[in-house]
Amino acid sequence: MAAAADPKALKEDMKRRMESTMETLKREFQGLRTGRATPALLEPIRVEAYGAITPLNQLANISVGGPGLLLVQVYDRSQVKAVEIAIRESGLGLNPQAEGQTIRVPLPPLTQERRNELSRQAAKYAEGAKVALRAVRRDGMEQVAAWKKKSLISEDEARRIEKDLQALTDDYVRKVDLALAEKEKDIKSV
Repeated sequence: MAAAADPKALKEDMKRRMESTMETLKREFQGLRTGRATPALLEPIRVEAYGAITPLNQLANISVGGPGLLLVQVYDRSQVKAVEIAIRESGLGLNPQAEGQTIRVPLPPLTQERRNELSRQAAKYAEGAKVALRAVRRDGMEQVAAWKKKSLISEDEARRIEKDLQALTDDYVRKVDLALAEKEKDIKSV
């Protein structure tokens, strides 16, 4: 016997997957440096320590020391040099300075060229999120088509469900556009 069609469960699953896409986008946006210091800026950095590649936040405590300064308190004194090198070579344009077990990471002011580059990167992340949202919608539409083919739902009900799924997708695409606009505003503000 075929499984019964459950439009409500399908919509809930799609909503959960779209929400996950939004969370991923927010994390990606946090990694883009704006004018303000935030510990999230250093989270993607990996350090070669103890013979393995380790996330920075497992080797040190990252805190904000002011609007343009991050403080990295390394737990193990022997890893200070490795952490300092990882931050310098991260591609974020940072120049860390070690003072004992603390590494001061001043954030240089963003140039207009760097702001434009960050805006393009943010747009790229947003487009990736939209592609992921459309893939979720496509999966949902395929499920509805399969139900219709198996005569589990009527033609009218299929159209209604597809319309709901499209509305859900449109709502999340709007959320991506709003998040991008907010991030670009943040990047452009001095």
